Amino acid sequence: MGNEEIPQSSRRTTRSLVSADNCSEKPRKSISYKPTVYDFIYSSRNGDDKNLSLDDLISSFPGRTTQITEVLGHLGPLNSPMLPLFIYGGTSTGKTSIILEIFRYLKRPFVYSSCVSCYSPRILFESILNQLAFHKRSEENGYLSVKKCDKPSDFANFVKEALVSVLDILKGKSAKLSSKRRSTDDLGNMIYLIFDDFELVREWDKSSTVLPFLFGLYRMLGLPEVGIIFLSKVSPDVYYSNSGHFEPVPLYFPGYTEKDLRQIFMLKREKPELNSCFLDIVLKPFSRVTRQVDELSVAFHPLYEKYCEPLNDPGSNFSWETKQKREDAKRRLFSHLVPHIRPSLNEVFKISSLDVEAKTNVVKGKASAKKLGAQEEELDFHMCVSAKYLLISAFLASRNPATLDASFFDSTGGQSNGRKKRKCSEKSTEQKEMAEQELLLKGPGTFPLERLLAIFQCITYGIDESVDEEVHDDDDDGSLGNQGAQNDLTSNVLLQVSSLCNANFVSKGSSCPLEGSTRYKSTVSEELAVKIARSLKFPISRYLYRR
Repeated sequence: MGNEEIPQSSRRTTRSLVSADNCSEKPRKSISYKPTVYDFIYSSRNGDDKNLSLDDLISSFPGRTTQITEVLGHLGPLNSPMLPLFIYGGTSTGKTSIILEIFRYLKRPFVYSSCVSCYSPRILFESILNQLAFHKRSEENGYLSVKKCDKPSDFANFVKEALVSVLDILKGKSAKLSSKRRSTDDLGNMIYLIFDDFELVREWDKSSTVLPFLFGLYRMLGLPEVGIIFLSKVSPDVYYSNSGHFEPVPLYFPGYTEKDLRQIFMLKREKPELNSCFLDIVLKPFSRVTRQVDELSVAFHPLYEKYCEPLNDPGSNFSWETKQKREDAKRRLFSHLVPHIRPSLNEVFKISSLDVEAKTNVVKGKASAKKLGAQEEELDFHMCVSAKYLLISAFLASRNPATLDASFFDSTGGQSNGRKKRKCSEKSTEQKEMAEQELLLKGPGTFPLERLLAIFQCITYGIDESVDEEVHDDDDDGSLGNQGAQNDLTSNVLLQVSSLCNANFVSKGSSCPLEGSTRYKSTVSEELAVKIARSLKFPISRYLYRR
């Protein structure tokens, strides 16, 4: 049962699909092979030139007749221009397999790149260029790509040049074919770029630049002979950025129904009646947990072997000749398999009991800490002490009006403010409330670097014990050690600000036209700021302006 997954052909060895695979394959010097445009055809991957009919294509993918028809309609007849296509659906819904088999059926050239193996812009760009240039990385060429390409602008120029070259070859091949051979051997004048696992691009460092670039690649190339297809596990809504790029046509692949799963697992079985009886037992309980074909295949394989054990017993007298004997055999096989179904469900889809126990202990520990009034709270990430104080300073600078800094922070850290407050009139109180509402609607405010450093200096004044873990001073003098701790706390502030900006804890805005300095804004929530303050035992509520 483990091989009942959607059938997929073996990978093509005549072109470079992924750079990682090429490094592990050593070229055979005794065989010289010159790549051609026929290497872009999917049928050459397994050496099977047998024509695939439309009925065979549809029957190979139960429950996907509608999606196959829509993809074929979008691709259109030979040499038909197409708009970019965005195919999305959950894991193990047949997106990649169906697209590859459709191109095998149509016999059209394409370039395939998976964002799993091409895990950075440079690897992705160079993988596509290598395939278009018929270049295979090997020991002879030092495992180098045909061109080094890091920037999207360079890739746009290189890929357009390579595509034009390949299209010229295709047009020349098509022109040389006779009218009789043109209907069967013509590859057409189109080439397609397929980007698989496209959702992984969002996790790249330069995703904000690469995503709009790839979506706008069709318009930048300006080649109607080039088709672009994106395959993703997430919907196109998460990619929209209002960047003006040409939005692709979406096509959704829904999850399989229980009926579809039965048809999939019944494909090409030697004993269909025995397999049908097995699916009657296991498919319903397992499909309630998951409907991914790959996971079900892994779960069904040992169960099917266990189900067939009585049949392999030499002393067994199972018979399928009459209806009564078949029913008796089914009951005996059912009784033999039932005790193994529940353990298999727990084994395949279980959550580790150790993880559950650890999480339970953490929850209990937090609950007991809250009951005892404890101030410490664990963070989900590690951050040094100086960065924590700097993040608290940025949070206070964004939430507090700048005019109140003098009242909150003084030379003693804001802990001894003996000035008496003047009683406000009713009109001034009303104006103050209106101003507070305006500030509330505006959200976190921006602040210059000088104000951030001033608040940081105030809240860290006299704090030496909390930075002992960051200070490594070999001096035996205690006063010099305390002075070194304070200097060490403030010496790398600029570096910490840059790190917080890169981690999106603090956002960097444009320069103020009046002040001429860059302004910053804290992006952390009050809940996270309070949690960080508790880890430092810092009384943040004493310095926070409540609107």
